[in-house]
Amino acid sequence: MFSPVTGQNAKRAAVRKALDRHKVYITAQSFSDGAYRARVLVDGEAYWVDEFRLSQLQQGLSPAELELTPAADD
Repeated sequence: MFSPVTGQNAKRAAVRKALDRHKVYITAQSFSDGAYRARVLVDGEAYWVDEFRLSQLQQGLSPAELELTPAADD
């Protein structure tokens, strides 16, 4: 049975999860030889990633979990 309290707790958990997720900002994009690359800013650090890694970051995985290394300053 679904009670109002259970529903409210589920909503609060969803909001908490969304707030805990890091923000991913795309600062540059490049298309070369059919490959997509994006320079992203996550928690103050820049990374170059492909389309797959970008989607993983946007789903909430951290750069450490993906073993990404920070981009060299341009």
